[in-house]
Amino acid sequence: MGVTREPGEIRVEIGELALHGFHVDPERVSDAFERELTRLIRTHGVPVAAHGPLTADTLAGLPPLPAGLSARRLGQELARAVHEGLSGHGEVTR
Repeated sequence: MGVTREPGEIRVEIGELALHGFHVDPERVSDAFERELTRLIRTHGVPVAAHGPLTADTLAGLPPLPAGLSARRLGQELARAVHEGLSGHGEVTR
């Protein structure tokens, strides 16, 4: 996972979202995830990248997500968990 920031620009690249134990359409989860993460970054920014470019290999220590969520809700909750990690909550491995 990489987060880079140039003046006025934040780019988040996520290599893989692994969904184990969920019976949902991965494409719908990915679409909802991208929309929600984009919204969160536009609204709140990425505090851990405030002092320059950041490359994070892994975000860990994020809360588990409950099974049984719809694809849209799962994508939104996953985006919120990732944004929390990028906001300094959870462990970022660089």
